[in-house]
Amino acid sequence: MSQEYMRQHARTSGVLGYLVLTLAVGLCTPARAAEPARTVLVMGDSLSAAYGLAPEEGWVALTAERMARQTPGWRMVNASVSGETTAGGASRIAGELARNRPAVVVIALGGNDGLRGLPLKLTRANLEKMVSAAKAAGARVLLVGMRMPPNLGKAYTEGFTANYRAVAEAHQVPLLPFLLEPIALDRDAYQADNIHPVAAVQPKLRDHVWPALAPLLK
Repeated sequence: MSQEYMRQHARTSGVLGYLVLTLAVGLCTPARAAEPARTVLVMGDSLSAAYGLAPEEGWVALTAERMARQTPGWRMVNASVSGETTAGGASRIAGELARNRPAVVVIALGGNDGLRGLPLKLTRANLEKMVSAAKAAGARVLLVGMRMPPNLGKAYTEGFTANYRAVAEAHQVPLLPFLLEPIALDRDAYQADNIHPVAAVQPKLRDHVWPALAPLLK
């Protein structure tokens, strides 16, 4: 066997050995874990909890579907409770923040406070508590407002609406003034109770919320 053959064989064996070693190292190196999805947490009442509808028909679920298509890497957690007041939300938010660790929190509460005629100062204090807790946890906040019918009196209805503006300005968070704005004057948009929207108009609510929510997902 010639010396030249031996030299070529050694070079070839060295290359093959390097390739085998490289492959073995690659196989032993753990795969990089996929980035966990960031969470949008919705704290709302029956309007966000899809009252009277299948859960997948509500505006929150429809927004989650849009997020999956347009903003991959995000997920929606709907922690809305029918009948919830701002006091209930304020008492629950710490637990929801710890459980879900959201990057964005949507606060859509207050309607039940107004329907019960609860003191405006108390509603504002509860909204502020929720906003402050979410921001302290490192989350961005979208505040979603509600309006009251005129039969509650001008002072109360105007003060109720002003609460949301005041909280948003004080804490420098974006505000969607009125969740039901696209359907407010459409009698056919509501279930028999004249309070909760039907399934057919939920896409309108999704489309109304989306322009305010989408910038927070960047």
